[in-house]
Amino acid sequence: MQVFPLKHKWNKIVSVSVGVSVEICETYIAVDFAVREPPSCFRQTKERDGEAVWEDSCVEIFLGMFDRSGRYVNFEFNSKGVCYAARGKDRQNRTEFSQDEYASVTRKPSKVSTEGGFLRWTLAVQIPRELLGITNNDLRACQIEGNIYKCADLADEPHWLSAFPVETKEPDFHRPEFFNDLNHPSWNS
Repeated sequence: MQVFPLKHKWNKIVSVSVGVSVEICETYIAVDFAVREPPSCFRQTKERDGEAVWEDSCVEIFLGMFDRSGRYVNFEFNSKGVCYAARGKDRQNRTEFSQDEYASVTRKPSKVSTEGGFLRWTLAVQIPRELLGITNNDLRACQIEGNIYKCADLADEPHWLSAFPVETKEPDFHRPEFFNDLNHPSWNS
């Protein structure tokens, strides 16, 4: 299991903190997010898979596909576990998941709690290997590349964090050239 602290890049709101652990299992990738943020950074409005959860308080993991197509999958979740997911080569050319694909992603959100003036919430997800283009290989033997993010585009205080640096002037998570090896991350990236 790898643990990833998310870092601020495009904003000055340092009171948002996110810890993420990623465990690569035989048939799925398990991701546990733990978020602590002030109420001004929190938003929770989306109710159905496929909605624009990045406008809410949102955690995300982007993962490279294994079909050698250059495509990647973005999995984005709000604090309720509502998901937006799609695959493609870049921001513009994406194919959203079907309802069956959404249903295959296991999600276990916590209730949002208040502690010391901050909101805390957690989300555990399991992403099946088939959604990454793998049908019969053990994921533990695969090199998994991606990046992990936190955002809230329409919160009173919008913010954007990432596990690995994304060297762009404005926030842009759809940049696979900044993905890193999630099995053995290079922290110098």
